[in-house]
Amino acid sequence: MLAAAGVGWSLYKKLDGNITEDTGTAAELERYEKERPAPSVHNAQNILLIGSDTRKGDGNGRYGQDAGTQRSDTTILLHLAADRKSATAVSVPRDLMVDLPACRRPDGSHSRPQFAQFNWAFEFGGAACTIRTVEKLTKIRVDHHMIVDFQGFKKMVDAVDGVEVCLKEPIDDPDAKLKLAAGMRKLNGEQALGYVRARKSLGNGSDTERMDRQQQFLGALVNKVQSNGVLLNPTRLYPVLDAATSALTTDPAIAGLTDLYELVRSMRNIPTDRVQFLTVPRRSYTYDPNRDELVQPDAGRLFDRLRTDAPVQVSPRKAESEGPDKGGDSDSTTESGSSEESGSGESEGYEGESSEGDYGGDEGSWEDEKPGGRGSGDGLFTLRATWDDKPDDPTSTPSPAPTFRGNTAAGTSCE
Repeated sequence: MLAAAGVGWSLYKKLDGNITEDTGTAAELERYEKERPAPSVHNAQNILLIGSDTRKGDGNGRYGQDAGTQRSDTTILLHLAADRKSATAVSVPRDLMVDLPACRRPDGSHSRPQFAQFNWAFEFGGAACTIRTVEKLTKIRVDHHMIVDFQGFKKMVDAVDGVEVCLKEPIDDPDAKLKLAAGMRKLNGEQALGYVRARKSLGNGSDTERMDRQQQFLGALVNKVQSNGVLLNPTRLYPVLDAATSALTTDPAIAGLTDLYELVRSMRNIPTDRVQFLTVPRRSYTYDPNRDELVQPDAGRLFDRLRTDAPVQVSPRKAESEGPDKGGDSDSTTESGSSEESGSGESEGYEGESSEGDYGGDEGSWEDEKPGGRGSGDGLFTLRATWDDKPDDPTSTPSPAPTFRGNTAAGTSCE
């Protein structure tokens, strides 16, 4: 018995020591506490998931060389409902034009506040700058954050013995180092990384389709973990926890194994059809079709629902006919049921906002400097919100949850 206890304690200490604690981000955010949004209502939690494009780790040099800095290749705001009966994951496009606050660089200098594409935030000031940018954009407080790099992503996929996805067409993408036949395919870690990063060779080549694939893959991963009883089987759970913990950099509040496990455990009973994935309502930016801007008031309504822990519904995405250079200015259905043309591409209440924002000026030296060069994205179509008619007497019937185009983790097939 003592030997078993010793082994158990040894395993616990190993897993607990795997997690990298991001104390620097916590300290930086503390400086701006008075300017941050209020904490989440009740017991709801908002977790920012950041996928870094660093090439560190075995075999990752094949995806290109580091430019000396990191960018957020994928950013998802995960909202866990207070009752833990649903989870909503909202992707933030890397090329979304947003107000960036002044951010502290690793060398101690400060970037200037500016209107620029979203993923510059991570390059300028890491997770702290990204969190402040998301909070400024959404008015939603980020309670926790997790950073995963290429190597960590591959390890987690391999730890669950691969993930099955449906390929509607064959993939032959030299840039992603991926070649697969169409149909249901089980992807290992290396293949999965190529799949979620592939863009130009698939569909219309847009970053929108890539985000769709990322969301669908994450849904399949959640489904795999839940359907195989991984969370309830210690033998299966250990390698998953070992891979996950060694892959994560988190805020101090969940950097301990016990705290992280309790957070994950609280999600174990969420039905897969209530694990929802969507992208912020947006369209091609008015002044540059290779960038995005929010669609208002749709984006504001989504953020309001998440901020107040109100329900959000998603409906399956329909195939889009737009090519990679289309702006995607399609109709948007409003709450009253009427259709509004996006027309000029202007976003109500967005362009007129001050670049200073709530975070304002910061001490330190500012340099009017852009990050290193990067390839431009392709034109993106808009994922619009659809809104049910309000009842004649709004006091007699609760307002229905708005529906956004997206998908859930409730299984994948090629039928």
